[in-house]
Amino acid sequence: MLGKLTILGSGTSTGVPTLGCGCAVCHSTDPRDRRLRPSVLISAAGRNVLIDTTPDFRYQAMRAGLRSLDAVLFTHSHADHIMGLDDIRPFNFHRPQPIPIYADAGVLADLRRVFQYVFSGDEYVSAIPRLTAHELQGPQPVEGILFEPLPVLHGSLPILGFRFGPNAYITDFSAIPDATLERLSGLDLLILDALRHRPHPTHSHLANSIALVQRLQPRRALFTHICHELPHRETSALLPAGVELAYDGLEVEIRLDSIPVPPA
Repeated sequence: MLGKLTILGSGTSTGVPTLGCGCAVCHSTDPRDRRLRPSVLISAAGRNVLIDTTPDFRYQAMRAGLRSLDAVLFTHSHADHIMGLDDIRPFNFHRPQPIPIYADAGVLADLRRVFQYVFSGDEYVSAIPRLTAHELQGPQPVEGILFEPLPVLHGSLPILGFRFGPNAYITDFSAIPDATLERLSGLDLLILDALRHRPHPTHSHLANSIALVQRLQPRRALFTHICHELPHRETSALLPAGVELAYDGLEVEIRLDSIPVPPA
């Protein structure tokens, strides 16, 4: 089946513009240089699956015209990837069942600690997000799409990327194990972290990500988690054919493997 992937945010943890910065990119008039925290939305067959709830999620959802949310997957529990979790609450108003979230055991533990009021089971006078937590231990069917968690390293921290059909989203990585690289070869669409020109201890830099694309040979590659050192127009001119900088609001048609959706 065909679906759509929307880049909700293509920026690094501080966003671009970065607070207190006077650089040219932070003051750019090119809308592609305005980057919210990193997240993508996968939409198919009337269902919407979100990867990561950034601190900017409320605005990202409004900008994308998002009317419903069916599931959330998490790559890891750093603040720029989880702190918008409470903002999924309005989507509970329009559905009788809780919204399922999926993450590895460590991330679920962090979410239960950071959002203790959501998972405590206590009665609250005001509304809280209604969620059901599911631990990822292998490929997981989510709303008619099979998501395969792919281990990568974010510095010394093991986190997850995701493959879905012939597409993959790998953010916040500094190294990719061989077993994961095998699952990234020859894709339709590969989205990779490419923070800046200079090497970084916990993120891939531009030259490294280009080398990975040349090795893995996807039909199309997008770079995300971009900091204010990479102006969109000038950096795009340096990229090889088939490789692009992502930008907020970019929509890409994707192919997905259709699997049965259990009844609600």
